Amino acid sequence: MADVVCVGAHPDDVEIGMGGTVAALVDSGADVLIVDLTDGEPTPFGTHERRMVEAAEAAAVLGCRRVTLGLPNRVLADTPEARSACAEVLRLERPDVLFMPYPEDAHPDHVAAARIAEGARFFARLSKTAMAGEPHFPRRAYRYMAVHLRIVREPTFLGDISTTLDRKIQAVAAYRSQFSDNPVNVTLPESLRRTALSWGEIGRVHAAEPFFALEPPVVGSVLDLR
Repeated sequence: MADVVCVGAHPDDVEIGMGGTVAALVDSGADVLIVDLTDGEPTPFGTHERRMVEAAEAAAVLGCRRVTLGLPNRVLADTPEARSACAEVLRLERPDVLFMPYPEDAHPDHVAAARIAEGARFFARLSKTAMAGEPHFPRRAYRYMAVHLRIVREPTFLGDISTTLDRKIQAVAAYRSQFSDNPVNVTLPESLRRTALSWGEIGRVHAAEPFFALEPPVVGSVLDLR
């Protein structure tokens, strides 16, 4: 069972928003599962088969597991059926921590994915339901940012990815159909590197990723904060 589940609308969303943190969690001994709600297709240079190969390669780079739910791309919607599909994963995997997309975005699928994941967190706790698995409620929930808007929001906390930044970029670059083969997006991996370095500068570390808590985090001691 997973310690951490990370939900994304498409393969590559989690890698873009929090790939370094996934790798760092895996390095710390956590079992991490990425849940792609859709296969991300169609895209100009991709196919379902190619995207699945790229997604598997990216997961191998990060050291995590992943599953694709097969919900419809481009028309992804927050429906009871979508929530239930995601909730079943949470009931079966029983994670303590759930990551989901940031809810403000130009991409409707990303907005829908944020709502689906948040709704699935609640659905997963329901009893007297046809969903597989036993009721479960991930105690901690955080949002990561992989958006199509040029916005900056103040995060709740920063995740230090100083030792895993290169793996994040390698995982993103595994999606050749989306980046190296697409002239529009060819510079994105290195842009992500610069962004992580900028967040690291703010956090007084080499590189970092921003996160946004749904509820106030609690620490045992303020000395745990850096």
